[in-house]
Amino acid sequence: MVGPARDDAEGEPLAATLYRLLDKAGLDVIMLKRAASLCCGQPFDSKGFKSEADWKAEETLVALIAASESGRWPIFSDTSPCSQRLKTAAAGRIEILDISEFLQRHILPNIDIPEPAKGPVALHMTCSTRRMGLDGVLTAIAKACAEEVVVPPDVGCCAFAGDKGFTRPEMNAHALRALAPAVKDCSAGYSTSRTCEIGLTLHGGVNYRSIARLVDSVARSLPERATVSPQS
Repeated sequence: MVGPARDDAEGEPLAATLYRLLDKAGLDVIMLKRAASLCCGQPFDSKGFKSEADWKAEETLVALIAASESGRWPIFSDTSPCSQRLKTAAAGRIEILDISEFLQRHILPNIDIPEPAKGPVALHMTCSTRRMGLDGVLTAIAKACAEEVVVPPDVGCCAFAGDKGFTRPEMNAHALRALAPAVKDCSAGYSTSRTCEIGLTLHGGVNYRSIARLVDSVARSLPERATVSPQS
Protein backbone atom coordinates (compact mmCIF):
# COMPACT_ATOMS: atom_id res chain seq x y z
CA MET A 1 0.00 0.00 0.00
CA VAL A 2 2.90 2.36 0.75
CA GLY A 3 6.00 2.23 -1.39
CA PRO A 4 9.66 2.73 -0.46
CA ALA A 5 11.04 6.11 0.62
CA ARG A 6 11.98 8.39 -2.26
CA ASP A 7 15.53 8.80 -0.95
CA ASP A 8 16.07 5.09 -0.30
CA ALA A 9 18.59 4.07 -2.97
CA GLU A 10 17.94 0.39 -2.27
CA GLY A 11 14.18 0.74 -1.98
CA GLU A 12 11.71 -1.26 -4.02
CA PRO A 13 8.05 -2.25 -3.64
CA LEU A 14 7.70 -4.99 -1.04
CA ALA A 15 5.84 -7.17 -3.55
CA ALA A 16 8.94 -7.25 -5.76
CA THR A 17 11.07 -8.41 -2.84
CA LEU A 18 8.56 -11.10 -1.90
CA TYR A 19 8.20 -12.46 -5.44
CA ARG A 20 11.99 -12.80 -5.70
CA LEU A 21 12.29 -14.42 -2.28
CA LEU A 22 9.45 -16.87 -2.95
CA ASP A 23 11.12 -17.81 -6.23
CA LYS A 24 14.40 -18.52 -4.42
CA ALA A 25 12.49 -20.80 -2.05
CA GLY A 26 10.91 -22.64 -4.97
CA LEU A 27 7.39 -21.49 -4.11
CA ASP A 28 4.59 -20.46 -6.45
CA VAL A 29 2.32 -17.52 -5.67
CA ILE A 30 -1.46 -17.38 -5.74
CA MET A 31 -2.73 -13.81 -5.78
CA LEU A 32 -6.28 -12.94 -4.85
CA LYS A 33 -8.67 -11.80 -7.54
CA ARG A 34 -9.88 -8.24 -6.93
CA ALA A 35 -6.99 -7.78 -4.49
CA ALA A 36 -7.12 -4.00 -4.85
CA SER A 37 -10.60 -3.88 -3.32
CA LEU A 38 -9.92 -6.27 -0.41
CA CYS A 39 -8.87 -5.19 3.09
CA CYS A 40 -8.38 -6.65 6.56
CA GLY A 41 -10.61 -3.89 7.92
CA GLN A 42 -8.05 -2.36 10.28
CA PRO A 43 -8.29 1.20 8.89
CA PHE A 44 -12.07 1.17 9.44
CA ASP A 45 -11.76 -0.36 12.91
CA SER A 46 -9.21 2.28 13.94
CA LYS A 47 -11.73 5.00 13.09
CA GLY A 48 -14.54 3.33 15.03
CA PHE A 49 -16.39 1.81 12.07
CA LYS A 50 -16.51 -1.72 13.45
CA SER A 51 -19.31 -3.09 11.30
CA GLU A 52 -17.60 -1.89 8.12
CA ALA A 53 -14.29 -3.31 9.38
CA ASP A 54 -15.84 -6.72 10.03
CA TRP A 55 -17.55 -6.68 6.64
CA LYS A 56 -14.26 -5.99 4.82
CA ALA A 57 -12.41 -8.65 6.83
CA GLU A 58 -15.10 -11.22 6.05
CA GLU A 59 -14.98 -10.36 2.36
CA THR A 60 -11.23 -10.91 2.38
CA LEU A 61 -11.46 -14.17 4.30
CA VAL A 62 -13.98 -15.60 1.83
CA ALA A 63 -11.54 -14.80 -0.99
CA LEU A 64 -8.60 -16.30 0.94
CA ILE A 65 -10.48 -19.51 1.69
CA ALA A 66 -11.35 -19.92 -1.98
CA ALA A 67 -7.86 -19.10 -3.28
CA SER A 68 -6.14 -21.40 -0.77
CA GLU A 69 -8.57 -24.27 -1.46
CA SER A 70 -9.80 -24.10 2.14
CA GLY A 71 -6.32 -23.91 3.61
CA ARG A 72 -4.56 -26.43 1.38
CA TRP A 73 -1.99 -23.73 0.62
CA PRO A 74 -0.50 -21.49 3.33
CA ILE A 75 -1.82 -17.94 3.58
CA PHE A 76 0.32 -15.07 4.81
CA SER A 77 0.06 -11.33 5.23
CA ASP A 78 3.16 -9.17 4.79
CA THR A 79 2.05 -6.56 7.35
CA SER A 80 1.66 -7.46 11.03
CA PRO A 81 -1.30 -5.18 11.94
CA CYS A 82 -3.23 -6.73 9.03
CA SER A 83 -2.11 -10.21 10.10
CA GLN A 84 -3.41 -9.71 13.62
CA ARG A 85 -6.82 -8.55 12.48
CA LEU A 86 -7.19 -11.33 9.92
CA LYS A 87 -6.09 -13.94 12.47
CA THR A 88 -8.78 -12.73 14.87
CA ALA A 89 -11.45 -12.76 12.17
CA ALA A 90 -10.40 -16.20 10.92
CA ALA A 91 -10.14 -17.91 14.31
CA GLY A 92 -11.44 -21.48 14.13
CA ARG A 93 -11.95 -21.32 10.37
CA ILE A 94 -8.60 -21.06 8.63
CA GLU A 95 -4.99 -20.29 9.56
CA ILE A 96 -3.51 -16.94 8.62
CA LEU A 97 0.25 -16.57 8.99
CA ASP A 98 2.03 -13.35 9.79
CA ILE A 99 5.05 -12.67 7.60
CA SER A 100 7.37 -13.71 10.45
CA GLU A 101 5.65 -17.10 10.77
CA PHE A 102 5.69 -17.62 7.01
CA LEU A 103 9.38 -16.79 6.75
CA GLN A 104 10.19 -19.16 9.61
CA ARG A 105 8.08 -22.09 8.38
CA HIS A 106 8.23 -21.87 4.61
CA ILE A 107 11.16 -19.70 3.53
CA LEU A 108 14.13 -20.37 5.82
CA PRO A 109 13.91 -24.18 5.45
CA ASN A 110 13.88 -23.81 1.66
CA ILE A 111 16.76 -21.40 1.09
CA ASP A 112 20.50 -21.35 1.61
CA ILE A 113 22.19 -18.56 3.59
CA PRO A 114 25.89 -18.79 2.67
CA GLU A 115 26.82 -15.80 4.79
CA PRO A 116 24.80 -13.55 7.15
CA ALA A 117 24.67 -9.79 6.63
CA LYS A 118 27.74 -8.01 7.99
CA GLY A 119 27.60 -5.62 10.91
CA PRO A 120 24.72 -4.80 13.26
CA VAL A 121 21.15 -4.30 12.00
CA ALA A 122 18.25 -2.81 13.95
CA LEU A 123 15.01 -4.68 14.57
CA HIS A 124 11.66 -3.21 15.62
CA MET A 125 8.77 -5.28 16.92
CA THR A 126 5.41 -3.74 16.04
CA CYS A 127 2.68 -3.68 18.68
CA SER A 128 0.77 -6.33 16.74
CA THR A 129 3.88 -8.54 16.55
CA ARG A 130 4.08 -8.46 20.33
CA ARG A 131 0.33 -9.03 20.77
CA MET A 132 0.53 -12.10 18.54
CA GLY A 133 3.45 -13.39 20.63
CA LEU A 134 5.76 -13.39 17.61
CA ASP A 135 8.58 -11.16 18.86
CA GLY A 136 10.75 -14.24 19.48
CA VAL A 137 10.03 -15.58 16.00
CA LEU A 138 10.92 -12.27 14.37
CA THR A 139 14.12 -11.99 16.40
CA ALA A 140 15.15 -15.53 15.46
CA ILE A 141 14.68 -14.76 11.76
CA ALA A 142 16.82 -11.63 12.02
CA LYS A 143 19.55 -13.51 13.91
CA ALA A 144 19.59 -16.20 11.23
CA CYS A 145 20.29 -13.54 8.60
CA ALA A 146 22.57 -10.98 10.31
CA GLU A 147 25.77 -11.13 12.35
CA GLU A 148 24.37 -8.82 15.02
CA VAL A 149 20.80 -7.76 15.78
CA VAL A 150 20.05 -4.65 17.85
CA VAL A 151 16.64 -4.37 19.55
CA PRO A 152 16.65 -0.97 21.34
CA PRO A 153 15.54 -1.66 24.93
CA ASP A 154 13.93 1.77 25.44
CA VAL A 155 11.80 1.72 22.29
CA GLY A 156 8.38 0.07 22.46
CA CYS A 157 5.38 1.30 20.49
CA CYS A 158 6.51 3.68 17.75
CA ALA A 159 3.21 5.62 18.12
CA PHE A 160 2.71 5.98 14.39
CA ALA A 161 -0.66 4.50 15.35
CA GLY A 162 -2.01 3.52 11.96
CA ASP A 163 -2.10 6.81 10.06
CA LYS A 164 -1.77 9.23 12.98
CA GLY A 165 1.94 9.59 12.30
CA PHE A 166 0.97 11.61 9.23
CA THR A 167 -1.30 14.01 11.12
CA ARG A 168 0.15 13.96 14.66
CA PRO A 169 3.90 13.55 14.03
CA GLU A 170 4.74 14.75 17.55
CA MET A 171 3.41 11.44 18.94
CA ASN A 172 5.81 9.49 16.74
CA ALA A 173 8.73 11.80 17.54
CA HIS A 174 8.19 11.48 21.29
CA ALA A 175 7.85 7.70 21.24
CA LEU A 176 11.07 7.32 19.23
CA ARG A 177 13.17 9.94 21.03
CA ALA A 178 15.61 7.24 22.23
CA LEU A 179 15.90 5.44 18.89
CA ALA A 180 18.68 7.27 17.05
CA PRO A 181 21.40 6.79 19.72
CA ALA A 182 20.51 3.10 20.04
CA VAL A 183 20.84 2.34 16.31
CA LYS A 184 23.63 4.75 15.35
CA ASP A 185 26.00 1.90 14.44
CA CYS A 186 23.42 -0.08 12.45
CA SER A 187 23.61 -0.31 8.67
CA ALA A 188 19.84 -0.81 8.27
CA GLY A 189 16.64 -1.43 10.19
CA TYR A 190 13.86 -3.97 9.72
CA SER A 191 10.27 -4.39 10.86
CA THR A 192 6.92 -5.72 9.62
CA SER A 193 4.75 -2.66 8.99
CA ARG A 194 5.46 -0.02 6.37
CA THR A 195 3.92 2.87 8.29
CA CYS A 196 5.95 2.00 11.38
CA GLU A 197 9.03 1.84 9.15
CA ILE A 198 8.37 5.39 7.88
CA GLY A 199 8.53 6.82 11.40
CA LEU A 200 11.46 4.62 12.41
CA THR A 201 13.45 5.78 9.38
CA LEU A 202 12.69 9.42 10.08
CA HIS A 203 13.71 9.32 13.74
CA GLY A 204 16.32 6.57 13.70
CA GLY A 205 18.53 7.93 10.95
CA VAL A 206 18.75 4.54 9.16
CA ASN A 207 16.43 3.12 6.52
CA TYR A 208 13.90 0.67 7.93
CA ARG A 209 12.43 -1.88 5.52
CA SER A 210 10.47 -5.12 5.71
CA ILE A 211 12.19 -8.08 7.38
CA ALA A 212 11.70 -9.80 4.02
CA ARG A 213 14.38 -7.49 2.61
CA LEU A 214 16.94 -8.77 5.10
CA VAL A 215 16.10 -12.40 4.33
CA ASP A 216 16.19 -11.78 0.58
CA SER A 217 19.56 -9.99 0.81
CA VAL A 218 21.28 -13.14 2.11
CA ALA A 219 19.09 -15.87 0.61
CA ARG A 220 20.19 -18.15 -2.20
CA SER A 221 18.33 -21.02 -3.81
CA LEU A 222 19.22 -24.42 -2.44
CA PRO A 223 21.96 -26.11 -4.54
CA GLU A 224 19.66 -28.92 -5.71
CA ARG A 225 17.32 -26.34 -7.25
CA ALA A 226 20.06 -24.44 -9.06
CA THR A 227 19.80 -24.49 -12.85
CA VAL A 228 22.67 -26.39 -14.46
CA SER A 229 23.55 -25.45 -18.02
CA PRO A 230 23.96 -28.44 -20.34
CA GLN A 231 27.51 -29.23 -21.41
CA SER A 232 28.28 -28.02 -24.91
